[in-house]
Amino acid sequence: MKRNITAILMAIVVTILIAGCGVTVSIGGHASSDGSASSGGSASSDDSVSSDGSSSSGQASEYVYSIQRVSGDIDWDSIPTIPIDKVLWTPDYGIRAEGQLCYDDENLYVHQRAVESDIRAENTEPLSPVYEDSCLEFFFKLEDSPNYFNFEINPNGCLGNKFGPKKTDRISIVRDDAPEYFDIHADRTSDGWEVYYTIPLKYIQLFYPDYTFTGKLAANMYKCGNKTVNKHYLSWTMIDLDTPNFHCPQFFGTMEFE
Repeated sequence: MKRNITAILMAIVVTILIAGCGVTVSIGGHASSDGSASSGGSASSDDSVSSDGSSSSGQASEYVYSIQRVSGDIDWDSIPTIPIDKVLWTPDYGIRAEGQLCYDDENLYVHQRAVESDIRAENTEPLSPVYEDSCLEFFFKLEDSPNYFNFEINPNGCLGNKFGPKKTDRISIVRDDAPEYFDIHADRTSDGWEVYYTIPLKYIQLFYPDYTFTGKLAANMYKCGNKTVNKHYLSWTMIDLDTPNFHCPQFFGTMEFE
């Protein structure tokens, strides 16, 4: 009951903040990146974070990425990459991925690419389970917050966007203008596919009005495909769990704004 009340209050606050922006907030059972749908019940201990929102392990110190500041056109060849190469929970099918981040005063810019031959891209509608397709994901949270954002995108540029403290307690956020608002561009490459998108500062400020791109984020990047020919799970950081679960901030790494 306490969890449900929290989710409802979060939804009310978000709805008020973004009223008139063509945004829908959805609550209920949430599809997860491990392919299961949750409808309540308590979260397991491996989904927990400490009361101040910080990671509950020393994991973050092992994985650190510097987010470069840019001006004007982005030279992606000069932006350091984030290897999404920890193969988890399944055999290694040779699928690999990587990501890049940079920022300016107004936006956080994201580029992710995957090397895979058997690409699945079935989902096209809002709230559809993009993690069942070939999917690239970026999860992040502010240092002092227990809630994280997750962005999940398939080769069609179909976006799954949620916010909350854990897998079983998130709200889904659907913008009517998501492809334009986040400037999503997904394309096939010679050995797989890639996606570019933008996370506006003003979007984060809907949840944290005083936030600016400074300090650190706790974050992770993932590659999955629950209904692809070769079901797979890849991560930037190592996740020390027995069963598939990307929704574990205690295993997030650290990303620092220059």
